Amino acid sequence: MAAPDTHKIPTTIVTGFLGAGKTTLIRHLLEQAHGRRLALIINEFGDVGVDGEILRGCGVESCPEENIIELANGCICCTVADDFVPAIEALLSRGERPDHIIIETSGLALPKPLVKAFDWPTIRSRLTVDGVVAVVDGAAVLSGTFADDPELVAQQRAADPSLDHDNPLEEVFEDQLLCADMVVLNKSDLLSADEKARARAQIGALLPRAVKIVLTSEGRVDPELLLGLEAAAEDDIEARKSHHDDEPEHDHDEFESFVIHVGPLADPEQFIAKLSAIAEQHDVLRMKGFFAVADKPMRLLIQGVGRRFRQHFDRPWRRDEPRHGQLVVIGETGLDRAAIAAAVA
Repeated sequence: MAAPDTHKIPTTIVTGFLGAGKTTLIRHLLEQAHGRRLALIINEFGDVGVDGEILRGCGVESCPEENIIELANGCICCTVADDFVPAIEALLSRGERPDHIIIETSGLALPKPLVKAFDWPTIRSRLTVDGVVAVVDGAAVLSGTFADDPELVAQQRAADPSLDHDNPLEEVFEDQLLCADMVVLNKSDLLSADEKARARAQIGALLPRAVKIVLTSEGRVDPELLLGLEAAAEDDIEARKSHHDDEPEHDHDEFESFVIHVGPLADPEQFIAKLSAIAEQHDVLRMKGFFAVADKPMRLLIQGVGRRFRQHFDRPWRRDEPRHGQLVVIGETGLDRAAIAAAVA
C-alpha cells in the first residue's frame, strides 16, 4: 500500500477592496494554469454570487466546476469556523487532491483572521498559506477613495502607533495591504506614467515591509509569479499587523448590500449612465450583476466601481434559465434603498 501523501497543499489568498479586479485576476490564473489542478473557494459580500458565477463560466480543465466552492453566509473573516473549515474538509475529502487552492475573499474581508485559521490543527497539517496577494485598483487609490492622505496617515502612525482611524473604508484597505506578500496594482492601463509612480508610492508608504508591487491590467499576471511564493504566512502571523488586532471579534456593520431585480434592458448604455449617476448621488461603492438585453441571446455582465462601469456579454442564456437581471448594490450602511431602487427602475 502506498504511503499517504503528507505534502501540504499550497493555498493563495487573494484579497482586495471591492471592484479591485480579484475575480478577473483569478480567471486569468485558471486560463494559464499550466497543468496545475486548481480549486477555488469564493466568498462574496451579499446574497447573489456574481463572482462565483463568472468563474464557473470559465469552462477550463484546470478547475472543474466541482472544485469551485462558494461561501455566501457572510465575509469569510467572520465565518471561519462555520464556513471555511467545513469547506476545506469537504474539498479535501474528494478523490483527487488539488495541486493548489485559491481563496478569493470578499472585498470587505480582512485577510488576517483567515490566515490565522491555517494554524488550526485540522488545517495546518494539510495546508499552508503560499501567499497573500492584495489586488488594488490604481485609479481608486489616486482618487482618494481608500485613504484621505496616505502619507499623512503613515506619518501619524509612526508618531503614534496606537492611532486608530474613523474611516472604515481606509481600515479595510490598509488591513489588506498590511497582510500582503505581494500587491497587484491593477487597472494600470487607466493611469499615466506619473500616476503609476504616485500610486506605487502611496501603496509603498502603507506597506510595513518589503513587498513586491506588480503593475498589471485586466488581472493579467503570470501564474508563475503569483503561485509559489512559499511565504508560509501562518508562521509569521504576528508580523502582519491589523487595525483590528485588539478587537474581540470583527464585524461589517459599517457596510450593507441589497439586490434589485431588473427587467430586460432596451439600451444598456443608457442603463449604465443611470447607474453611474446613482453611484455618485448615493455614494455607492460597488454595483454588479447579470442582465438580459432585449432581442439578445447573450447574458450581459455589468460591473461598476464608484462611477466607473464596464460591460460585456459573458455567455448565452441557458434554455431553462429565467432571463431576469439582478443588480447587487454595496455601500456604507445607511444607503437609501428605496430611492436607489426607484432610480434604477
